[in-house]
Order: sequence, then C-alpha cells, then structure tokens
Amino acid sequence: MHREGSRMKEEVCSCLRARLVEFLIQSAQDLQVSPIVKYSALSLFADRFYPALTGEETKDAKSWLLRPLRESNLQLFALVAIWISSKIHDSPSLSVKSFKSLADITIKEQHFTTKDFLEAELVLMQVLKFEIGMLSIPFRFFEDLLTKFSEVARVGKQLSLEACMDIMDLIYEKGEISSFNCSSHHLAASIVVAAYAITVPLQKSEFPILVWVKFVTSCREEDIVDTVKNILMHVFEA
Repeated sequence: MHREGSRMKEEVCSCLRARLVEFLIQSAQDLQVSPIVKYSALSLFADRFYPALTGEETKDAKSWLLRPLRESNLQLFALVAIWISSKIHDSPSLSVKSFKSLADITIKEQHFTTKDFLEAELVLMQVLKFEIGMLSIPFRFFEDLLTKFSEVARVGKQLSLEACMDIMDLIYEKGEISSFNCSSHHLAASIVVAAYAITVPLQKSEFPILVWVKFVTSCREEDIVDTVKNILMHVFEA
C-alpha cells in the first residue's frame, strides 16, 4: 500500500512538473525573452530549484511561499527564475512590473504583489544557496556547435537553432532531462545529431555528423548514439 501511494505521489509530481515547465516556456514566449534567458531559467527552476523542494533545503522552510507549496506559488517561482536570468543576461533586464503584469493574467488561483516577487526571489536564491552560475547549460554548447557546423559544411546551414530548441523544450516538458544522466556537452552534441537526423533531407545527409561531433566534443560516439536514440524516441512519441 505504501509503495502504491509513493508511485501515485511520483506521478502527481511528474504531472505538476510538466505543467510548470510548460508554464515557464509559455511565459518566456509571452515576455519575448532570448533563448539564453529561457534556458537559463529552465536550468534554475526545473533542474535545480524544483528537485530541491523535496530535500533538506526546504525541510524547515519558514516562507509562506513554500509551506504549503501550491501550484500558483510554483508558477511565481518559475517567473522569478526568468526574472533572475534576465538580470544576468539582459541589459537592461526586464522589470518586475512586466512579470507582475503577466502573473496577473496567467496565474489564476492567486494574486501576487511586487513584494511577493521580491520575497520569492530571495527564497529561490536561498534554496539554491545563492549558486546561480549557468555557464554549462546545454544551450550554450549546441549553439556553439551549430556555428562551427555551418562553418565546416554547406549542409550545416540547413540545421537550424530552432530545431535544436524544439528538441530541448520537448525533453524538458516530458521531464526527461535528468534521465539522460550525461554532461551538458554530451547532451548538446546528441541534440545536434538528433536535429540533423530529423531536419536534413536524406539525399543531403552525407556529412559524417557523428564523426565530426565526436571530434569536436571528445564525447564517445557510442554514447552519443545511445542518447540520440533516446531523444528520437521521445520526439516521435510526442
């Protein structure tokens, strides 16, 4: 009975996480932020903050934003992750007023004030122990790989950044980002190969993409192949 209860709890958490990731991605689109801001926010929220909520970091949390933990509160934290990311990457950064205006429209269950945004920012930073470095997110690496690819092969210009981002979004939305259990370099390389397999016409796909990616990233070819298979499985299941 206990095992069944744990399984149901995991399924609820998985569904909630998917809704929150979708909310963050849609909010990033509504705010028209750059890709680096969106993926940095996803890294902060989905990769680090949300998983930490079941750990010791929040066990004795005093903030009303964490106890009880409502979906509307988590939506607020998703917006705050974008706000922090904008502060890091944009000049000037988006104002808190723009986030509050969006929250007034998109968060139906609760009304948040500007003060709530400031408190949520502090809480999120405390949960992350003020470690917000995002130099190693996969987006940085597959963006760099695409630039290099377009320089060495004509067919590289047919492989778009948007295709790679669509795959990245799908992986986040399906909650599988942590299951790959590989480095950001490895995941980025695999995303580029998967996007190449999907978007480049067969008659133009003679470029040895696997060999090139292996050379550029020093990742093992067989490991990339396994990850690409996993990615394509998720893409075609969507």
